[in-house]
Amino acid sequence: MSQLPHCETLLLEKQGPALHVTINRPDVRNAMSLQMVAELSTVFAQVENDMSIRAVVIRGAGGHFCAGGDIKDMAGARGQSAADGEADPFYRLNRAFGQMIQQVNESAKVVIAITEGAVMGGGFGLACVSDVAFAGPTSKFGMPETSLGVIPAQIAPFVVERIGLTQARRLALLGLRISAEEACALGIVHQVAASDEHIDKLLDQALERVRLCAPKATAETKALLHRVGHESMGGLLDSAAEKFAAAIRSDEGAEGTMAFMQKREPKWASHSE
Repeated sequence: MSQLPHCETLLLEKQGPALHVTINRPDVRNAMSLQMVAELSTVFAQVENDMSIRAVVIRGAGGHFCAGGDIKDMAGARGQSAADGEADPFYRLNRAFGQMIQQVNESAKVVIAITEGAVMGGGFGLACVSDVAFAGPTSKFGMPETSLGVIPAQIAPFVVERIGLTQARRLALLGLRISAEEACALGIVHQVAASDEHIDKLLDQALERVRLCAPKATAETKALLHRVGHESMGGLLDSAAEKFAAAIRSDEGAEGTMAFMQKREPKWASHSE
């Protein structure tokens, strides 16, 4: 891929077909600043069409995933006044985060979240737009916004998509904090690790599966899943059949069939990337 962007709030490391993104503001439990939002957006924009990157792994430094929005940014916005014809500073701050989380949600890459410690507010939302999520035993998840006198404006729709309206109501309206085990039961995360070593093992297993799955077919499948519930079923299935025909005639489709017949791994699974 092209050179990784310079980031002050993120640590970036490419390992094979995976880009590891570590949120690196441990002194504030990785609270999400406007700068972090911008840097995450830049990273996801840069990797979107990079075929050497097939998965993006997001985790936090210092034992926490992300404790939510940065209070300093909130205070800074409070001190600003909207100029004539310009949007309210709080609107701009909140909406910028929503645009970034939508970008992560719709990324063609497999997004894997490793959640530990505080997974609150915006961090909770980020976990809810991952494709695969693992939790460490110290993880605490929550939507505390209502207890702070504000609302989970940008994350609420993604939480509903993740766990359904009835559970999202309970978490959001009561401002609850829940354990890793309950988060797993609700479907926020897929598995809970017993230790750091177990987290690493789960991640390695997930990345191994990413390696074995064709990148273009994976991206098309993710896009198809996102369309469910937003289009008529007949029209969606018509479109899906067209996508299937194109996939089976594609280089990936031909290679996958040939590899299966020859009882070998397909070329995209090569460790040489």
